[in-house]
Amino acid sequence: MSTASTSPKLIFLIADGMGDLPVPALGGRTPMEAAHTPAMDRLAREGLVGLCRTVPVGMAPGSDVANMSLLGFDPASHHTGRGPIEAAAQGLALDPDDVVFRLNTVTVSEFAETGLMRDYSAGHIDTAVSTALVKALGASCLPAGYELHPGVQYRHLLVAKHAAGREEATVFVRPPHDITDQGIAPDLAELRRVPALWEFVTCAARRLAEDAGGSKANAVWPWGQGRALTLPSFADAFGLRGAVVSAVDLVKGLGRAAGMDVLDVPGATGLLDTNYEGKVAAALAYLEKGDFVFVHVEAPDECGHGGDAAAKTEAVARFDARVVVPMRDALGDRAAFLIACDHPTPIALRTHTSDPVPFLFWKPGIAANGAAAFSEQEAAKTGLCIEPGHTLLSRAAAWAGN
Repeated sequence: MSTASTSPKLIFLIADGMGDLPVPALGGRTPMEAAHTPAMDRLAREGLVGLCRTVPVGMAPGSDVANMSLLGFDPASHHTGRGPIEAAAQGLALDPDDVVFRLNTVTVSEFAETGLMRDYSAGHIDTAVSTALVKALGASCLPAGYELHPGVQYRHLLVAKHAAGREEATVFVRPPHDITDQGIAPDLAELRRVPALWEFVTCAARRLAEDAGGSKANAVWPWGQGRALTLPSFADAFGLRGAVVSAVDLVKGLGRAAGMDVLDVPGATGLLDTNYEGKVAAALAYLEKGDFVFVHVEAPDECGHGGDAAAKTEAVARFDARVVVPMRDALGDRAAFLIACDHPTPIALRTHTSDPVPFLFWKPGIAANGAAAFSEQEAAKTGLCIEPGHTLLSRAAAWAGN
């Protein structure tokens, strides 16, 4: 088993959705290529660079699946849905036959078959406003046998009690961030299959039309359902005492389900203005006693969903300057670094893809494998490809000497 005295710390830094395709507005470069990233580029030149397939063939390219892979657990064996992961983050006590939905507050052009999904986050609604709205909907719209649990910003949970054998378990409503400016008719047809769900979402649309608390929310969107998540112990699987640092519940839920420490950072928003310094400080403080930290930054993904090439380029540059640089400066040669994204979120598509993602691994004295910088193209050139992706972490631990 790893100890601080015999093995280097292993630092895993994740820029969610950082990978991309060439963007005309960036002169045919990707945001990774266009961003000023001297720290990652130097680590790439001195270390191992390659591609990793984080999304198993046949599975949807969500952050839930991809981050589960990055944490070393096979989604094909352990993934039950997005909702259960976030339920783990909240520490919800679930019965084995409960079905948990992720519930977004969203903006649609109209809640009807002719409607379009306009914003999966209702304008990145404020947490206090969104919580108040969800509580009000719970009081006025919630069917018998259902529970509502407010979360952060637009991310909430809807629990259908003892519903594992009912239609709730089988409806397929698309993730709202996958269908920006697309029609919602197929999803409404799915919701109609479950009278209680349909009653809830139609009631919510009526109530939000009357009072949305000054927000852009005019509908709720249940999706990503499944039964309770269970994961093996991270410490038992990897021999490392580890923690996760993130603004988003899905990463916190994965960490909590694996028995890891979950570090909460005030001001961690999941956006471009997140508290980078707070995340770094929390990670460094943890490493005084722990072996491993998984530091997750959501901003590149959010910028990708927004189709904003300039903002995504800035998000990648901030990740380099305000996460990689201070972590590297503080730890020096006493740590090994693994840096990746979970999945690409291309500007042109404004949603996730299942393409392999670039990663780099660095430790003192490792033999480099020829990358000139850290980018999608340079990663592809090396010929190193890790598949299945959930083996990347165990390989990195072995490379690090753990």
